Amino acid sequence: MNIKLESIHGSLNYKGTNERGQSVQFSGNKESVSPMESVLMAAAACSSIDIEIFLEKMRQPFDKIEVEVKGTRVDDVPSIFSDIHLHYKIYGSIKPEKAKKAVEMSMDKYCSVSIMLSAGVKMSHSHEIITG
Repeated sequence: MNIKLESIHGSLNYKGTNERGQSVQFSGNKESVSPMESVLMAAAACSSIDIEIFLEKMRQPFDKIEVEVKGTRVDDVPSIFSDIHLHYKIYGSIKPEKAKKAVEMSMDKYCSVSIMLSAGVKMSHSHEIITG
């Protein structure tokens, strides 16, 4: 896996591009997503992809998944995350035990981003099912 990062317009603005030519913008001045915000987004996206795959395999009908992520950073430099909590909102007619299993499988075994982060960050999660 290779990416290229390059400075773009203005100060503290960068564009990262993957091998397929897809890109995302980052900034250190709040003009786009910060690198630390992107870490939280990556954890939410990685686990949501897993959860979607698991729910489909379990034949659980859902409309969408939303994730609210709370990252707490230490006051020292570097200001790394000490705790990250992901709260999943799964919309649809899903059996509670299936939703729980899908979330736990992702967070405990399959989501490479969350598992990598858990080596140095206290990771936690919760979920709710929202019907109709």
